Amino acid sequence: MEAVFWYGDEWRNEQPLVSGPLDLAFWSGNTVFDGARAIAGCAPDLDRHCARLIRSAAAIGMTCPLTAEEVHRLCIEGLELLPADKDYYLRPMVFCSGGSILPETGDIRFTLAIFEAPMPPENAGKATMTSIRRPAPDQAPTDAKAGCLYPNSQRARREAMAKGFSLGVVRDHDGNVAEFSHANLWLAKDGVAITPKPNGTFLDGITKNRASSLLAGAGIDVVQRTVTPADLDEADEIFTTGNMGKVQTVTGWEARELQPGPIFRAARDLYAAHVEASRVPSAGSAYRRAVA
Repeated sequence: MEAVFWYGDEWRNEQPLVSGPLDLAFWSGNTVFDGARAIAGCAPDLDRHCARLIRSAAAIGMTCPLTAEEVHRLCIEGLELLPADKDYYLRPMVFCSGGSILPETGDIRFTLAIFEAPMPPENAGKATMTSIRRPAPDQAPTDAKAGCLYPNSQRARREAMAKGFSLGVVRDHDGNVAEFSHANLWLAKDGVAITPKPNGTFLDGITKNRASSLLAGAGIDVVQRTVTPADLDEADEIFTTGNMGKVQTVTGWEARELQPGPIFRAARDLYAAHVEASRVPSAGSAYRRAVA
């Protein structure tokens, strides 16, 4: 697997050792990350992912030692160390080393992992409702892409898989549909693209917002509103948006079979065109000169 790692002001070919049992990051979960994609030399919305990393860190009391622009520059530099014809996952992270109770008592550090991760097929599989709910904003740091939130997502994925499904849907604290365990959720009904309205219990995804603007720009009605489990029962299409798979169709909901529909196809095709317009600049380009 092709991979490079940034830590301690240098690039490495092996995973760095970054934490120990006395670090808040280790025992208290004071870590945030973001996930971006490089797809055959293109990096869609990389700047937005870098900016969200900084906001996530601040949301749990950490000040990232790098600016969003500096994180972006490192991502580009790292990609230039790797073959451009492969697909990669970029995971910049901010975490607290040391510290006592509060992260501001420790040393806030940054690391970046860029590793090969082929794009999955367009079919994400079948989905089911799970018993897991997203916490309310006063119950967890839901305004951050924080590592401490993900064991709950893993519980939903595990529950769905135990029932024979690939995807698990989670609800919010009011019992309405929030998202999939690891991706944002869309449905289509009567030619309208519908996605749950952000209510503070889940991240308003970067890929979701990009897909929304692309669909609207193509003349397709896009609605963000409260979505109930009954809406999924009656949906013409269901699909996902997220960083790992970008835009993927859902082939079944509970016992019902689903087929890829025109709204999904438009979203996937429009996003593919957006990816092509996001080609990573090469070394020595105007971008590198501008941020050096």
